[in-house]
Amino acid sequence: MVYTRPPAPGDLALVESFCNTAAFLRGTDALAEPEGARAWLGGQGFAAGGVEPGEAQRLRTVREAVRDHLQGREAGPARRRLSAESHTLLGPPRWRAQEPAPRLIGAAAEDAGGAEGLLAAVLAAVAAAEIGGRRDRLKVCAAPECRWVFYDRSPANSGSWCSMEICGARHKMRSYRTRRG
Repeated sequence: MVYTRPPAPGDLALVESFCNTAAFLRGTDALAEPEGARAWLGGQGFAAGGVEPGEAQRLRTVREAVRDHLQGREAGPARRRLSAESHTLLGPPRWRAQEPAPRLIGAAAEDAGGAEGLLAAVLAAVAAAEIGGRRDRLKVCAAPECRWVFYDRSPANSGSWCSMEICGARHKMRSYRTRRG
């Protein structure tokens, strides 16, 4: 199974990558164990000393809340979780002379590494994308067994599937079989 879509632009690439640490069709989850979470965080440039089991669970919980929020599923619980995490990790916007845009990452998380730094960066990217009107292009595959996150570059912003060769083809085949009886 190969996903052929190019990654999301800019800071949304981190959100996309974070959400796709779980590949449901493959049955893999890079954040399932503290060791895997530590390796993934390090690969993203977030120094992760020891990732505790509770931190790995927090990463998975926030990942699924972000995915649910992007998809519009279970909006209440997902938004409550994202609001609570944002309250902890993000502060009010701050402008600095050397930066063209305000920073959304709170002072406590700005220099944090590991899970705290990653979550702060992901939440700040989602918030900035929503403010800037770019978040609606970041979508979750419509196949319930997949839920891969992708950036929709179609002119009409009408993409539904992570890949027409994978999930789109499965959907079309199911529809065909249903019509055929």
